[in-house]
Amino acid sequence: MFDFGFSEMVIVAIVGLIVLGPERLPKVARQAGQWLGKLQRYVADVKSDINRQMELDDLRKLQSEVTGAARDIESTLQSTLSETRSTFDSINADLGGGPAAEAGEPATDWDKVYAHRRTRDRIRERRIEREKELGHKRPRHSPHRYS
Repeated sequence: MFDFGFSEMVIVAIVGLIVLGPERLPKVARQAGQWLGKLQRYVADVKSDINRQMELDDLRKLQSEVTGAARDIESTLQSTLSETRSTFDSINADLGGGPAAEAGEPATDWDKVYAHRRTRDRIRERRIEREKELGHKRPRHSPHRYS
């Protein structure tokens, strides 16, 4: 706390002995020691309170970060879910004959075949796009695959 050397302490002790006298000096020294002890405990309590408050602030900051990350994950999942639902709805509409079947128009067998092929091609294209997004590499096929 204070930077007292041995010589300064000796001078203070001599002045205290002269001013207070030998009868009161031990009592005053004991009381000064008690005050210093109380002061040190008070300073330690203040330090621990400040440290506790800093830890509490850090925990609050961590909680807000985790909550934000959870919200981000939830929004990502919701968007992925809605995207998947729209994909399944479009596939379902393609398999059911699309708007023509809903309107009650008769579809020929060839229309059903072409709708099936378009759906298959769309599914293949979406799978290839998804693999590209994820970084998967597809093997190249030779032009004479069935030779």
